[in-house]
Amino acid sequence: MAENYGARDIEVLKGLDAVRMRPGMYIGTTGAKGMHHILWEIVDNAMDEALNGYGNQIDIEIFNDNSVCVTDHGRGIPVDIHPTEKVPAVELVFTTLHAGGKFNNKNYSVSGGLHGVGASVTNALSEWLTVDVFKKGTQYTMKFHSYKMSNGKIASGRKLQDLTSTSCDPKLKGTKVTFKPDERVFGSEVFSFDTIAKRIKELAFLNGGVKFSVTDNRQLTEGGRARVKKFCYDGGISDFVLHLNEGKKVTYAQPVYVIKKQDNFVVELAFQHTDTYVENVFSYVNDIPTTEGGTHETGFKSALTRALNDFGRAKNIIKEKQQNFNGEDYREGLTAVLAVKMQNVQFEGQTKTKLGNPEVKNLVENLLTDAIKDFLNKTKKDVIDSIFDKAKVAAKARESAAKAKSVARNLNSLTASNLIGKMANCSGKKPELNELFIVEGDSAGGSAKQGRDRSCQAILPLRGKPLNVEKCKFEAILQNEEIKLIINALGTGFGKDFNVNNLKYHKVIILADADQDGAHIRAILLTMFFRYMRELITGGYLYIGMPPLYKITEKNSVRYAYDDDELQQILATVGRNYTLQRYKGLGEMNPEQLWETTLNPKSRSLMRVSIDDNAEAEQLIITLMGDGAEMRREYIFEYANFNKEDTFAEKKIAQGIKKDGANDKHVI
Repeated sequence: MAENYGARDIEVLKGLDAVRMRPGMYIGTTGAKGMHHILWEIVDNAMDEALNGYGNQIDIEIFNDNSVCVTDHGRGIPVDIHPTEKVPAVELVFTTLHAGGKFNNKNYSVSGGLHGVGASVTNALSEWLTVDVFKKGTQYTMKFHSYKMSNGKIASGRKLQDLTSTSCDPKLKGTKVTFKPDERVFGSEVFSFDTIAKRIKELAFLNGGVKFSVTDNRQLTEGGRARVKKFCYDGGISDFVLHLNEGKKVTYAQPVYVIKKQDNFVVELAFQHTDTYVENVFSYVNDIPTTEGGTHETGFKSALTRALNDFGRAKNIIKEKQQNFNGEDYREGLTAVLAVKMQNVQFEGQTKTKLGNPEVKNLVENLLTDAIKDFLNKTKKDVIDSIFDKAKVAAKARESAAKAKSVARNLNSLTASNLIGKMANCSGKKPELNELFIVEGDSAGGSAKQGRDRSCQAILPLRGKPLNVEKCKFEAILQNEEIKLIINALGTGFGKDFNVNNLKYHKVIILADADQDGAHIRAILLTMFFRYMRELITGGYLYIGMPPLYKITEKNSVRYAYDDDELQQILATVGRNYTLQRYKGLGEMNPEQLWETTLNPKSRSLMRVSIDDNAEAEQLIITLMGDGAEMRREYIFEYANFNKEDTFAEKKIAQGIKKDGANDKHVI
């Protein structure tokens, strides 16, 4: 068959068919994240209009059929005939890859979209899409759809209706794009109001004064109205910093804010110090989060250190014989938002998470150094005193922490003896094949040790709750026995000494009971990893084990359900004579059951921990794990359903004929 390979075997994918055939190349995944991605492509186009000063309002509306509409008040996509392609420009934008107005800098001084594929990819992966353009009293409309052809293949994003025009209110301007994600691509996934609202809220912070609204017609309020959230922050990124610092004790009331422009390059910075011990810098380029930092972040950090040291010397705050403060001294407890708007962006890799333009470092450093000095020369003495007092305390802590860091580096020798009898290591020597289960309790740990695959699975039982690191100094954290055991087991070091290349296990799995205590332990461990071992998360090494909630036994058959929905599906297929067991904890499982349900790579369920939004993760940890009891209470009242009906399992149990209390089995 290979010998006959010829020209007839070369398949040409026309139009947008390549997107439909390989959607992962364009949106990463066909799950919920990918479906939201095709919405972000349209939102980004609307945002680019606002970024360049055309329109100051963007509205998003979700409908009952999972279609969504994005309306901006910008210039409107061009509708005139393209000089070489001989079709309306709006048709090109939605049907041709790499067609757009952002390849040169004439139409957009800055933009988040770089490759001209956004709108066309959204069209390709939609069941239908309609675009309305409003210009000078005329509404232009064009419709597209995807359909199955006679040969069974899908024709993607094809024109359904030529461009039409009708008169409209002359005050209307901009573009409205309405589309429905294709279920043949995304299955049963639906848009999440909360996911959309979180991203739009971030955009509102980054673009002060722009008005946003998100409307969900699927979720009606008590008055029968659609659920709506509106966002507009006149303070821009200063308001963002205040939002991020809610629940923290700040050392001065208002954030430091500076902005500098040079040609088409704009750098904007807001920062504020708190009484915490961790720095949090959130950076963006043309509204795109750069979670891995880049040259703009490097320039900012150098500028902050240089400006403060120069100012401190000039004002005799730093004495003649005194050493300059280190950058980390100035950044301890700092919350900063850095936003750059620029042309010709170069990201490292496909994920757009790290800025690579080498010229940006010096540009940002020089602009911000002068801007920060100007601010300090004009600001109040109490703000200056707060910044330098914080740095002095941090410097002293850094010097005293040298011993603590020494402890961290030598944890192997200090705690190796403590691991004996607690941790059951594996025999494998290849980290990429090895797994470490951090297990709640000695009872579950004992079962896990007996049921595991000793060649590649290590077990570390926790005998008590680790420390909540959100409320403790670095030295105190390293004195906690459970945390020391985890650090020693991983072999990576801790905090600034963390080195993911020394990780002994490429799967680190938190395994806790499905109850309140188990949830608290997971939250404590996730907080520790987020604060001091974040590369475990960003590198994809951290997981949460998903033990089953129910065991269903029918005659000689045993099946497990991991949630109520799965339980309902299983019970719909079994007869009348079965037993239902609700597991209260991992310790109730014998080694064989634990292996079969939770440890065996062929049958278990794991949840990989990831960070989609650093700022949102930061705020959530502060809310749930910090000192702000009022913020935590408000969060609980917003997201907890106190009127939740009994679960399906509870209803079935309530109907039970008899109950075996010793094993919590329910015979139906």
